[in-house]
Amino acid sequence: MSAIQDKLAGQIPALREEIKTLVKEHADQVISQVTIKQAYGGVRGVKCLVCDTSEVPPDKGLLIRNTPVGELADRLPEEILWLLLTGELPSADELKDLQDDLRARAKVPQYVWDVLEAMPKDSHPMAMFDTAILVMQKESKFVQAYNTGVTKPDYWVYTLEDALDIIAKLPAIAAGVYRLRFNKGPRIDNDTSLDWSSDYVHMLGMGDSGGKFTEAMRLYFVLHSDHESGNVSAHTTACVNSALSDLYYSLSAGLNGLAGPLHGLANQECLNWILEVKEKFGGVPTDKQLEEFAWETLKSGKVIPGYGHAVLRITDPRFTAFLKWSKENIGDDETVQMVAKVYDVVPGVLKQVKKIADPWPNVDAGSGAILYHFGLTEFPYYTVLFSVSRALGVCSQSVMARAMGWPIERPKSIPTSWIKAQVK
Repeated sequence: MSAIQDKLAGQIPALREEIKTLVKEHADQVISQVTIKQAYGGVRGVKCLVCDTSEVPPDKGLLIRNTPVGELADRLPEEILWLLLTGELPSADELKDLQDDLRARAKVPQYVWDVLEAMPKDSHPMAMFDTAILVMQKESKFVQAYNTGVTKPDYWVYTLEDALDIIAKLPAIAAGVYRLRFNKGPRIDNDTSLDWSSDYVHMLGMGDSGGKFTEAMRLYFVLHSDHESGNVSAHTTACVNSALSDLYYSLSAGLNGLAGPLHGLANQECLNWILEVKEKFGGVPTDKQLEEFAWETLKSGKVIPGYGHAVLRITDPRFTAFLKWSKENIGDDETVQMVAKVYDVVPGVLKQVKKIADPWPNVDAGSGAILYHFGLTEFPYYTVLFSVSRALGVCSQSVMARAMGWPIERPKSIPTSWIKAQVK
């Protein structure tokens, strides 16, 4: 038994009993109401999901297991995975055990590369990445256990096995997709002496003078790792997994949602706008020039990408962490300077627009500039990086859902005629 499995085995019985008691004693207590506006508005704000791995209070930003994400900026992704699953940061021995376990699982089957190489040369990187995950479905240990009669209380054990198998392979798959799709040369093998994110940078093959790119990717993977369970990628993964579809099916489905323009493409749209401003003014504009261009953008019916958030009403702490790191490490980069300048100017413009509830930057306002600085200029690839990171969170959520024995999702839908009748 691995250290992470042993840790969870010690925690889960008490957690199950706690939830069982909570439901038994307070089963009919109302926790949310739904308005017609919410029913037609994507169910935004309706409290109807449970997520114990993370929370996003509007006045605080992302908390991972009750810890503000800014306090985790110097941690490794492996430490975040342990935290997501157990609610605690690992000891040195526990971290080493998890890293050794992931390294032992990291080899990607050759048939995955055969499938990717057979895809059209102009396939989208996300289609390639999701296909690689889905094509490995035959490896699912959950399916093997289910078919041999494993009992419901042990579903989490084999969901965890699938989660660790998948997460271990994602850096190699993501790096392999990059090199194949953008003609960067042959794949680069894993280096088992490296940690999870360092190995990704190694396999990407772009070099890492001074180790700053590795630092940046560690930060990126940590800050994007989890964000409650109501966003498209997390909720889709959870919904599919609630049918006891294994994590290969479930994660692939969730990441297909992440590929949508309203979810995972935001950072490249933000970067596009920054580069557009930079090109228009031949570099970093003055505050006055930037303010006028922001108004020009808004009056044309467009939004300023990267500003505003569905939940937050403060500057996203993840943006703050990215901006701080950027200023300290690559502050001479004009694109980074542009990000900082926009942060100084644009909220003042947006505050004057009455319908804008949140004039502050979200995580996407700053992350793209870092990738661009280090030479990752292929915008369609950015969502693959988001996916590698988000897998840490959504896989952890699925492990805990199976541990708690949550049932298949089945909300009730109603037709417009029913709503019209209620209004009357």
